[in-house]
Amino acid sequence: MARVLGYLLLLAVLGYGLWPYYTVFQLDDAVREAEPGALAPFVDLDAIKANYAARIRMPVPEFEPRTGPGADQVVVWLRTNLPRLGEAALDQAITLEWVQNSLREAAQRTTESRPALFIDAIDYAFFESWNRFMIRVGPLGSETHVVLGLDGADWRIVDLVR
Repeated sequence: MARVLGYLLLLAVLGYGLWPYYTVFQLDDAVREAEPGALAPFVDLDAIKANYAARIRMPVPEFEPRTGPGADQVVVWLRTNLPRLGEAALDQAITLEWVQNSLREAAQRTTESRPALFIDAIDYAFFESWNRFMIRVGPLGSETHVVLGLDGADWRIVDLVR
């Protein structure tokens, strides 16, 4: 009986480990579709917007001016106003079409095959944690990071950094 339970546990772990890779194959098909709506089951737009909003609000103390007027005042203005302007712009800028175009452009920059397939452009894909799966499209230095998060019973794109 212990041997059967061990095999079942091994099968479950193996299935869990392969699960996001299967989603990557499905994602590749959705990226190639003409309609951005094909990506809808694979994208969590609210999570992507929240991650970009957090990046906009992130403090950047090394860029803050020490004293005096001039060009440094532009940095102060950007840091003060970008969060307010960015929040409204995120709703208009981050759409399924933007996600599809970002993934297509990343594949075109990286792979020589035409049409550029998303799956051909993947340089790295592995778990960050039990519920996060990182995909790096392109070599280091010119990469696009796609983060899949476990959302219920589905792996969905929760962050996209170009």
